[in-house]
Formats: sequence, C-alpha cells, structure tokens
Amino acid sequence: MPCLKIRTNQTIDSTLEALLLQDLSALCAKLLSKPEKYVMIILEPPCPMFFSGSDAPCAYLELKSIGFKDNAIPNLAAQLPAYLLEKLAIPPDRIYIEFSDAKRHLWGWNAGTFE
Repeated sequence: MPCLKIRTNQTIDSTLEALLLQDLSALCAKLLSKPEKYVMIILEPPCPMFFSGSDAPCAYLELKSIGFKDNAIPNLAAQLPAYLLEKLAIPPDRIYIEFSDAKRHLWGWNAGTFE
C-alpha cells in the first residue's frame, strides 16, 4: 500500500542505499501504522535536479498510501525531511513532498486490488 519514491540529485553509495531502503521502510510503516510487508521504497539517485535557482542538494518525495489519516501528514512532513537531512545532508527547505491518498480499487497487488 504505502509507496515512497525519492528522487534526489545526490549520489548515494550502495552501503548507504541499503540502509536508506531499510530505515525508510520501517519508518513509513511506523508513521502510517501499516504493516511493513506492504511498504515499498523507491530511490532514484542521482537525478538532474534544479530547485530554487540552484543545483544544491535537493529531493522530491512522493508518498502514496491507502487511507491517509490527515493527522499523520504533519508528522510525515517533519520526519521524512529530518531523516534525509541526517543521512544525505539535504536541508528540509530543499525537499518537496507530495502526499497522495490512493483509492483501494485503484491500487493493485497480488493479482488483485485492496478493495
């Protein structure tokens, strides 16, 4: 259900990439109160990116999930950039996050949907 896609202009070595995937999977499961078995994390580094007139470190995140609770979004909007600041040195003011609430019948998995 939850799918977090991260695009960044930062180069990430394979050791850090493995850590990011594992940590972000657990973090998303926790913050969304969803079983981690359904969480997907996608990293797309490095992407050519330009934000606020600069090619300094930046990231674009897309987080899609079924049944977003509105009260969870502010915490996600704080926790995800804090993690990327710690691990990739990307300042929160250089990160955009798009939150999408997916409809159950439009989200496929295991040869079916979540409806």
